[in-house]
Amino acid sequence: MGTSTLQKQRLIAIWLYVGVGMIIIQVLLGGITRLTGSGLSITEWDPLMGALPPMSEEAWQKAFDGYKEIAQFKFLNNHFTLSDFKGIFLWEWLHREWARALSVVFSVPFVYFLMRKMIDRTMVKPMIILFLLGGLQGVIGWYMVKSGLNIENLYVDHIKLAIHFIAALILACYTLWFALKLSTPGTEILSRPRLARLNIWILGLLTLQLIYGAFMAGLHAALAANTWPDINGMWVPGNMFSHNSFLWNITQNQITIQFIHRGLAYIIAILVTIWWWKAAETPEHSLLHRVRYLPLMLVLLQVMLGVLTLLGSQVKIPMLLAILHQFTGMMLLLSLLWTLFLSRARVR
Repeated sequence: MGTSTLQKQRLIAIWLYVGVGMIIIQVLLGGITRLTGSGLSITEWDPLMGALPPMSEEAWQKAFDGYKEIAQFKFLNNHFTLSDFKGIFLWEWLHREWARALSVVFSVPFVYFLMRKMIDRTMVKPMIILFLLGGLQGVIGWYMVKSGLNIENLYVDHIKLAIHFIAALILACYTLWFALKLSTPGTEILSRPRLARLNIWILGLLTLQLIYGAFMAGLHAALAANTWPDINGMWVPGNMFSHNSFLWNITQNQITIQFIHRGLAYIIAILVTIWWWKAAETPEHSLLHRVRYLPLMLVLLQVMLGVLTLLGSQVKIPMLLAILHQFTGMMLLLSLLWTLFLSRARVR
């Protein structure tokens, strides 16, 4: 393989890594939007003209009037003035604006690479999938927002919120995997099938955990029980299955959702510790051996931040701790994807 080809792949990989970073920021902006109650402040989806905020008092008033028509204003924020509305509008607008920036960052360099013939045939299919996932994420986002633009719901549907969140993580993971294929030397990819299988199991449980994290956020479930290590004085709350429907309890019951979220955290922490111990058997010179501490440190930090966020949720959920908790969860996911890539022994 020529040096020029390696340089081209490295440049494309850098572009993809920047994309991963921007997706992470986008998800964090979504978290802030959720915590500030800003997600329903923009009641229209205007991909082009919506890039600009209201440019006059008349335009601001029109946007505010649209917000006044939904349940969140009528039953929760009916004390809002135009100034209050501008405050929540900012976060949702920034969230959507960053999504537009993401589309530019992905599309403009892509056209440049295409014109310079830097994208070979093996990259075409992954690129198509990448753009389809990005477009799908925008559609899912609006589908989620629409679930709260009515006179019945105070917030967006938490299940649709979880779908939006997981779709963003799938996009980030796919982009990272693509970048790793272009930038990781084949000599660093080891054949460790047992370690890889354990890694896959942890990733599966972590995905479920992240779904329940979205349920926690969407239902403000941390406010239902803010004690630790017990749950409102109980180890197994008696009202976990208060509803006749098992499915309802595990998707709607705040206490049940929090119990599952806590339990998964402990299980994942134990499994990551076992994985770290087994990963110590890899060759000392290998990249996998050197980075094996990363998932362990992140999972321990994640549990600690989760506990602190829970204990701080007396009247409302502490924003800084909640965002750090979300960020660490995403970093744990990406670090485990990296270690899986390094242990699968599949050289491009």
